[in-house]
Amino acid sequence: MQKNNRIILALDVEDSKRVLQICEEVAEYIDAIKVGYPLVLNTSLSTIKKLKNFNKPIIADFKVADIPEISRKICEIATKSGADYAIVHGFVGEDVVKACSEAAKIFVVAEMSHPGAKDFMSSEADKIAKIAKKYAYGIVAPATRPDRIRQLRKIVGDIVIISPGIKAQGAAVGDAIKAGADFEIIGRGICAAQNPKRVAKDFADILKKL
Repeated sequence: MQKNNRIILALDVEDSKRVLQICEEVAEYIDAIKVGYPLVLNTSLSTIKKLKNFNKPIIADFKVADIPEISRKICEIATKSGADYAIVHGFVGEDVVKACSEAAKIFVVAEMSHPGAKDFMSSEADKIAKIAKKYAYGIVAPATRPDRIRQLRKIVGDIVIISPGIKAQGAAVGDAIKAGADFEIIGRGICAAQNPKRVAKDFADILKKL
């Protein structure tokens, strides 16, 4: 992915018409689009193909976490539907991560951004990151905990780090980039704004100054 604005738009919207409207407004200020289960389940996988018209990489955020064969199939379906990348959980083990990497370019979730991630994921995140380095295009690390981004960067080297948790979960725009992430994932902070275009531009301007 090209680092132009360093923003990945998370489509935290379930209405396909609104989704396309938002993407039209903010396309020049984002570098990729992340699509999750709420949108796809409320519409269909064909929504991914529609989003390809904006000429941005599409990340299928399905947080794949099943046995290797099923996980591989999910990634295959995502890529056949137009996704350029798939997000996969790393806690399910190296065999799953490897299987998914054979079907798609993947981001591995090393650690999530919500408070509950500290219960189980944080203690294993470094191990997950080491597995991800072997198979993944990049990892997902929490903008809400910049210290963890710094630590995970030491482990994964130069593979891509994308970070959620901006705005709605408390991290400020720029926190993750300053800690070593390559891209910040922003969803409700843009999608729920009265003027998504203006907000996206403001966020992009902040990141370009870092």
